[in-house]
Amino acid sequence: MAHSPRHLPNGNRITEELAMGILAKTYPTARVRAILQEKGKASKRERELPAHLMVYFVMGLGLWMGASSREVLRCLLMGVHWLLGNEKVYKVTGKSGITQARKRLGWEVMKAIYDEVVQPIGQQQTPGAWYHHWRVVSLDGSTLDVADSTENEKEFGRPGASEGHSAYPQLRFVALLENGTHGLFAARWGSNGQSELSLAEEVIPHLQAGMLCLADRLFMGGPLWKKAVRTGAELLWRCQRRMKFACVQRLEDGSYLSYIYPERDDRRRRSEDPERRLLVRVIEYRLPGMQGKEPWYRLVTTIVDWQKAPARELAALYHQRWEIETTLDEFKVHLRGPQVVLRSHRPDLVKQEFYGFLMLHFAVRSFMHEAALSVQRDPNELSFVHAVRVLKRHLPLFVISPCRGTQRLLSGDPAGNTAGESQTSSGSAHGSCRQTEQRESLSSSETRKRISARCRCCHRTGDS
Repeated sequence: MAHSPRHLPNGNRITEELAMGILAKTYPTARVRAILQEKGKASKRERELPAHLMVYFVMGLGLWMGASSREVLRCLLMGVHWLLGNEKVYKVTGKSGITQARKRLGWEVMKAIYDEVVQPIGQQQTPGAWYHHWRVVSLDGSTLDVADSTENEKEFGRPGASEGHSAYPQLRFVALLENGTHGLFAARWGSNGQSELSLAEEVIPHLQAGMLCLADRLFMGGPLWKKAVRTGAELLWRCQRRMKFACVQRLEDGSYLSYIYPERDDRRRRSEDPERRLLVRVIEYRLPGMQGKEPWYRLVTTIVDWQKAPARELAALYHQRWEIETTLDEFKVHLRGPQVVLRSHRPDLVKQEFYGFLMLHFAVRSFMHEAALSVQRDPNELSFVHAVRVLKRHLPLFVISPCRGTQRLLSGDPAGNTAGESQTSSGSAHGSCRQTEQRESLSSSETRKRISARCRCCHRTGDS
């Protein structure tokens, strides 16, 4: 039987009725609209590309890095053809219109959505997320190549090279990672010339009591340590060999108590002043059989009670810091693509694209975490590359929402609204939509049910 076209309530634009189902499960449309309204970025009149759609479009730029901006929009709007059928063609906005819509959106609102939504999501049953009662997080930074333009070079700068300068300007960023789920949160960006230490000062305040933060020796220093201690989180940081710690008390597990002096002169002039020093516990150990690599480690922690966290356990735990290195590999190589630069030629759009990338990575990791818990497995056992491929294949099947009061393809409302809210808004329009659905053929209805069941299965289990 021929495909029966579906229709929207009269007066509604297609783009106003879209809910990017898979992405909107992590970033509910109602929440996105609320933040847009709060930041003064909500669309004030009907547009082909409203502000909330552009939020999902920016995330889509990271999903299809090799495609043009118009092609990305086509991928996101593929569900429109399911709604309209083959008799009508929906015209995709041109490149200039897309760029103008991105400029209207700006990057600050993407940062606001990222900061509000992207948070640690590990549960008590999530493997690797906890050490005793502490949530394990890691701190580190990296760089991203951006498009070679005069504006980007002026804003971000270029790194040095053996001969002259590198081919592309670079953006530097520092972030926290939830080890159990590989979710990057509290990320902050800067120019290539800005150090990771200065960016870490902006990231550290996002630590919370109940967290245990792992960090490499680059970040070990009195002022940053003091700032991190004030958050209430526990710390386990590696330190450089040149740093000196006087043994105040040797403990039964081989570690010892010592002091850190946040100010350089305090060690010499005020070493006995209790207000000028911080009590720490130092763990020193060697890794046998590590030829060609440094075998000697020294860790400093705020957990001074060795019975709560024995030295052997903390030494083994510290090496989970490498989880953030593998996550940066996911972010920069498998999601973005090897030797691929961010496409935007304007600094404000680069920052927008950067936060869209982070939000997309978190969405993928959220789906993987949900799928892993449903079968009682460690999220790290699932393939990130496979999850991205599944998302690309099935995102169009979740895109279209024919009208806000109808049954969604995803279990629950991908727009983030409660059932009551969906049923009470636009009552007359919903009645019209229900009458249209009742006139649809039985075969079309059965086909849609099979698609819906298949989509829910793929979303929950990660099957291809």
